[in-house]
Amino acid sequence: MDELAEQFTNHPEAVTSDMQYFNQQLSAVFGLQGQLEIDIADFGDIPPDQLDPTEHAVLWVALAELRVCGDIPTKVIINEAIELAKEFGAEGGYRYINGLLDKASAELR
Repeated sequence: MDELAEQFTNHPEAVTSDMQYFNQQLSAVFGLQGQLEIDIADFGDIPPDQLDPTEHAVLWVALAELRVCGDIPTKVIINEAIELAKEFGAEGGYRYINGLLDKASAELR
């Protein structure tokens, strides 16, 4: 966790980021990691250890937001996750993320 925080903080674009939100989400992902793995297994049909690493990370962030950020609308969380997956993930991976988060949001929200 400390290494990720340091890498992000040292990135040139970090100055335009909400560091308080970043640190909150980083802590949430690491603090909820076990539950997030259960969520991925329960709401998806691919075992977490078989997911593309990018899609796996996007799901961690989005599921943590669904669990701890009640002030962020569900549609915003899902849309941002889809956009991240389109930009950085495997081709078509965003479809899986969309389906999993749609199922998860129905139960978690």
